[in-house]
Amino acid sequence: MAPLRFSANLSWLFSELPGLPARLRAAGSSGFEAAEVAWPYAEPPGALARVAREAGLRLVLINTPPGDQEKGEMGLGAVPGRQAAFREGLEQAVRYAKALGCPRIHLMAGRVPQGADRAAVRGEMETVFLENLRHAAGVLAQENLVGLLEPINTRVTDPQYFLDTPQQAAAILQKVGRPNLQLQMDIFHWQIMDGNLTGNIRKFLPIVGHVQVAQVPGRGEPSSPGELNFPYLFQLLEDEGYQGFVGCEYRPQGEGGVGLQGWPWRNLDGGCFLLVG
Repeated sequence: MAPLRFSANLSWLFSELPGLPARLRAAGSSGFEAAEVAWPYAEPPGALARVAREAGLRLVLINTPPGDQEKGEMGLGAVPGRQAAFREGLEQAVRYAKALGCPRIHLMAGRVPQGADRAAVRGEMETVFLENLRHAAGVLAQENLVGLLEPINTRVTDPQYFLDTPQQAAAILQKVGRPNLQLQMDIFHWQIMDGNLTGNIRKFLPIVGHVQVAQVPGRGEPSSPGELNFPYLFQLLEDEGYQGFVGCEYRPQGEGGVGLQGWPWRNLDGGCFLLVG
């Protein structure tokens, strides 16, 4: 039974630092062996790769570009009329992933268009998503990359997001039927939408390519007060044989900007910052 391995989500951790290079250095200095970031596109990929190497980090996850955030876009994979922009963004993400040695790209589904009824557009959006995912699977396969689908909760975080439950994501993955497309399990979102974490983890873990964690409801670190028993959940992931990284995608509440001190878990592979007891 291999111990869990943790990656620093630099869109959330070290937020007091102004740029991604500084956050990469801070993650390496804090003992992380891996990092992930939603959108690295403000920095040249070669420069980021060099900083990551110097910091002793591997990049394990990036997202496809969000689209036009000023117009409320948060991903384009399922958005009707934005297929060309999604594919352009995919090409950019692949360039960065190759330069960074990053094996996984989260293929963001995007939001239900403003003013549209979710039920009325669900079929059209799923059709667009399936087409884009089939295209993405082919592009990613050429580079030996994996694409991930992440359900984001619509109760609290993003009421307009198209993909919001593991059941919906798993059904779409089954329809696409490509082995290099997998599920991204963010325990924070799964708990808010469906609960039943033990059952859902056991059911869907065989198609999970990446895990992310945060406490519910405050999205703090796992040791912060909240609904979730992380020692139990981490043990469950180990017992079920999860081999990937666990992304620390939380809002630090402890001193030092990371909130790692006092975590009720261990990391026996490449660091001692996660402590038992």
